[in-house]
Amino acid sequence: MAIKLTLELVAKIEMKYSKGILMQQVTLAEASENLAQFIDAAIKGEEIIILKDKQPVVKLIAVSSTKRYPAKAGSAKGLIWISDDFDEPLEDFKEYME
Repeated sequence: MAIKLTLELVAKIEMKYSKGILMQQVTLAEASENLAQFIDAAIKGEEIIILKDKQPVVKLIAVSSTKRYPAKAGSAKGLIWISDDFDEPLEDFKEYME
């Protein structure tokens, strides 16, 4: 899916590279008018910097998805244990127990 931007918008976009990632700087007005297009660009790996009064205020980046696996019974076996004296009264509270 290609991002279609108007020539006027493309002329206003300032492109920069930071750590090998394409960054676009757009005004708040441009971002609100073309939010869906900028979201698509962020999903594809671009960083969109939104400017307010010529100052960067927001960075639009894609959220990395984490794949969840279903819980498997017994997968934590041996990782969790309870001490033999778990139910024994604590030394610090002996005076309160009498």
